[in-house]
Amino acid sequence: MTGTERRAAAEKRPYVGVILAAGAGSRMAPFSDRYPKPILPVCNKPLIQYQIELMRSIGIDEIVVLIGHRGFEITKVLGDGRQLGVRLRYVEQKKMLGIAHAVGCLERMIDRPFLLFLGDIFFEARDLSPMFELFREQGGGAVLATKEENDPEAIRRNFSIALDERGYVKRVVEKPRYAKNKLKGVGLYLFDLTMFDAIRRTPRSAMRDEYEITDAIQVLIDDGEPVRPAAVIDDDVNVTSPSDVLAVNLRHLAAMGRSSLIGEDCRIHPGAKIENSIVGSYVTIDEPIEIRSSVIFSESEVKTRHAIDHAVVTPIATVRCDPPMPGDEANG
Repeated sequence: MTGTERRAAAEKRPYVGVILAAGAGSRMAPFSDRYPKPILPVCNKPLIQYQIELMRSIGIDEIVVLIGHRGFEITKVLGDGRQLGVRLRYVEQKKMLGIAHAVGCLERMIDRPFLLFLGDIFFEARDLSPMFELFREQGGGAVLATKEENDPEAIRRNFSIALDERGYVKRVVEKPRYAKNKLKGVGLYLFDLTMFDAIRRTPRSAMRDEYEITDAIQVLIDDGEPVRPAAVIDDDVNVTSPSDVLAVNLRHLAAMGRSSLIGEDCRIHPGAKIENSIVGSYVTIDEPIEIRSSVIFSESEVKTRHAIDHAVVTPIATVRCDPPMPGDEANG
């Protein structure tokens, strides 16, 4: 694409989407041996597809996907994006040095403001348009998607946001030990191109020896760029373990108003009972067993004669997950 063509595209489509999908997902073992986290199924759709559909719903149809660990599996599932109504471009990340470093790898691909998703988070969002309204009103800078979080531990796993008297962000703290309020950042951002300048001046963190996105955002703030929060997220789940896979599937199944969900071309024993569970496509269940509150990945063969309860079943392994205690939730 020539410079003139890029400028014309930017005028017609003022925003581009970015999804970071390169992580190795070590805590997802044994699933990580075969499945990159962004394509783990949520009610029989890849997690990353929900993010793509969110972007498309607000008019973003050009998306750059950063891939790394088993990235070929992601490209095999998504292709060029045409079947989802978007155009996908892929960039491979060679070194894993933090989120800010990952974003910096994309600078040559990005020529306009960009909406950034972390590819291992499942978002429940009402409407993302307030982010763009704030962005236009303040003339660029950054807008951070946020959620009022009542669980201090969930904030400690993400980042906290402190506001000044005008409602602008004055401080962001990665994985705070003590959060002073309930405003949590959730891994969804809208940036203009000044972000790349900030990333170049972002040092490695002392805590994890990585280039943190929160440190880069703080550079933006300290430079005087406008940064504001937008409460557009109802819920978010960081999908980091097999238990998270089960939790997000069961939560979304309930949100769909379904008692179970079964994919196409399955061979299921007529005596089998499936309750509050998701069964992928091309699954074989040989015995008249009960399957309760579980997820069975596509192409799995279930041969056991024992009931399956609170488990994730894949073609390569079965992981049993403890049912949540009363009042527990899977928060990101």
